Amino acid sequence: MKNLSFAIGFLAISFLSGCDLITGIFKAGAYTGIFVVLVVIVLIVFVISKFRSKD
Repeated sequence: MKNLSFAIGFLAISFLSGCDLITGIFKAGAYTGIFVVLVVIVLIVFVISKFRSKD
C-alpha cells in the first residue's frame, strides 16, 4: 500500500509541474509572438518611410 501511495503522489507532482511548464511555454510564446508582430510593424513603417523620403 505504501508503494501505491508513493506512486500516486509522484504522478500527481509530475503532472502538476508539467502543467506549470506548459503554462510557461504558452506565456513565452505569446510574448514572443507579440514581439515579432511589433518588429514586423516597425520594419514595414521603416521601409515605407525610406520609399517616401526618396520622392
